[in-house]
Amino acid sequence: MTPVTDSTPLPPLSLNAWLRWDLVERLLPAPDPSLRVLEVGCGQGGFGARLAQRYTYLGVDADAPAVEVAQQRVSLVSPTARVVAGDVAEVVPPDPVYDLVCAFEVLEHIEDDAAALRTWTERLRPGGMLLLSTPADASRLGPWDEIVGHYRRYDLDGLAEDLLAVGLVDVRVTGFGAPLGYLLETGRNAVARRRQSTAAGRSMAERTGSSGRTLQPSRRAAGVAMQVASLPFRRVQRLFPRTGTGLVAGAVKPPA
Repeated sequence: MTPVTDSTPLPPLSLNAWLRWDLVERLLPAPDPSLRVLEVGCGQGGFGARLAQRYTYLGVDADAPAVEVAQQRVSLVSPTARVVAGDVAEVVPPDPVYDLVCAFEVLEHIEDDAAALRTWTERLRPGGMLLLSTPADASRLGPWDEIVGHYRRYDLDGLAEDLLAVGLVDVRVTGFGAPLGYLLETGRNAVARRRQSTAAGRSMAERTGSSGRTLQPSRRAAGVAMQVASLPFRRVQRLFPRTGTGLVAGAVKPPA
């Protein structure tokens, strides 16, 4: 893992994002600038900057303010990295050229999630990997999910079936976040209950657009503190691969 230092201009991550990155990083291919990576719903580029360090990177997000921040961040680590605003189905041609397509905390925001999975798979080259994360446990759908525009949460086996249904193979789904994620989720739900009146009347698209900017650390010192504080919990969560508040899934497009 590349540490956050003054000489490595990586953006800060939240505690929950550090828990998620622990699993994501272990599924990534070895760094190789010849590999082409598409990140759908890149938000403010927290993971995007880390991917741009390793691969040829393109990020897409529908939220224009987030895209502006993400472009600045990925440019600091790779002058060729790009971030564009829009819907991936419209701004990225369906040519199967990407070695890796990523979508972190995106699928739950999309009403027709099966169509989204098909769209993402179409952009993968044969043998390429789809890598994504989602909130876990459908029974835990709560106030935070509502105000940030989540249609659903996913169960581990159900998400695996969804990936198989679009023709992907070698599916691996792992839970993350136990035990710290449960405490963080309790805090987010408490915040959401206080904000529910301000979210009332906003469309799902509006809630989704602002979700990537919510509760994100803005200062490097805060990011370093969260990186250090999360370290023991990143190790502990590996003992509970079928539980937690989130899921990370990887699957492969079969060779032609």
